[in-house]
Amino acid sequence: MSLLSFVKEAGEKLIDLLTPGNANASEQLKEHIDKVGLGNPNVQATVDGDKVTVKGEVASQEEKEKILLTLGNIAGIGSVDDQITVTGPVVVAAEFVEVKAGDTLSAISLRVYGNANQYQKIFDANKPMLKDVNKIYPGQKLRIPK
Repeated sequence: MSLLSFVKEAGEKLIDLLTPGNANASEQLKEHIDKVGLGNPNVQATVDGDKVTVKGEVASQEEKEKILLTLGNIAGIGSVDDQITVTGPVVVAAEFVEVKAGDTLSAISLRVYGNANQYQKIFDANKPMLKDVNKIYPGQKLRIPK
């Protein structure tokens, strides 16, 4: 289990999520996971200030990583405490990279793989959170498969 850091000012804005005393924060986070296209996994998420703690079980390392990124890439979230257990086969975890100003998926691909044409691999690894290869933003974290 680990604590992942995120750029607090970057990400999708969820109204009232970080309002102190928000009794619906956990439900809002589950709805957000479903809204981005990850379904309704067996996880529970809580908010404490700018930190989200997520617990539960998922079937794959990929599913876990996508849930962590979905929760961390919310405006106002500075860290995600990963307490998710993977029940399926153990595989090598993907790397995470932070999008810098002026980055494109091709530029990131060139930086991490040495080949700009591998951008589709990054795009596919971040579906369904990414819907368009041109819609990334500074501060966003992305999965980079090996």
